[in-house]
Amino acid sequence: MASLDDLKKRIASVKSTQKITKAMKMVAAAKLRKAQESAEKGRPYSEKMNNVILNLLNGISDKENAPKLLLGTGDDKVHLCVVMTSDRGLCGGFNSNIIKKAKNYFSKILSDGKELKIITVGSKGNDQLKRMYGDKIIENISFKESKNANYFDADKVGKIVIDKFENSEFDICTIFYNQFKNVITQIPQAQQIIPLNSEDSEDNTSEESYEFEPDKDEILSNLLPKNISTQIFKAMLENSASEQGSRMSAMDNATRNAGEMVDKLTIQYNRSRQAAITKELIEIISGAESL
Repeated sequence: MASLDDLKKRIASVKSTQKITKAMKMVAAAKLRKAQESAEKGRPYSEKMNNVILNLLNGISDKENAPKLLLGTGDDKVHLCVVMTSDRGLCGGFNSNIIKKAKNYFSKILSDGKELKIITVGSKGNDQLKRMYGDKIIENISFKESKNANYFDADKVGKIVIDKFENSEFDICTIFYNQFKNVITQIPQAQQIIPLNSEDSEDNTSEESYEFEPDKDEILSNLLPKNISTQIFKAMLENSASEQGSRMSAMDNATRNAGEMVDKLTIQYNRSRQAAITKELIEIISGAESL
């Protein structure tokens, strides 16, 4: 049985931990509002850009000469997967949910006899994937110094992906991230960005005809690289909001668990103290009676 001093130290330690988790919850709640607003504002822009590109594709008569970034290489032998996680922990199942979604996709690709290449964005994803897929990871990118998700970081990742595609290093590129729904719910997503998956946007494409200036091929050659960076930026914004929501929920649970542990330890401490006092009284009374 633990001594009274040990119980006092444990209670003090748990209370200190409770203060830390409560502070982290408040910080995450403050960051969540801004991250959520950014994610919600970025969704219409990325969806509209996808729709514009699909409208341009529908208006091209000679699709065989369309940019490869739009139609792909025509093969699906080599798959590049960009797994986007956080650089920090203590955010519940945020990173694990993305990794689980990615691993299911990896298993399907490898079981079909196709080649797999992985780019990890975020150290936590790299730490989990390198145990099983270390030989498949071709690059690890981390933005620990960046406080918030920004387009410049997304553009760096986009340029790396485009350079590898132009060097014929892969046929299909898919990004993995968490879509923010609310504080409790974040939905893991797998979005194909090369070639552009028209099936995901068929319902949102407009049937109206547009006149483009300059010609459609020139617009596509400028828009497609920007679209890849935009879709990666949208994923970063969604991840940022999801991470703060998950951390807020996790720290709230940790704070409540610490409070329950303090209550249990306090009861145990009081019982031990009462038992020690009772024992001393019995010894005093027994000693007095023996005299």
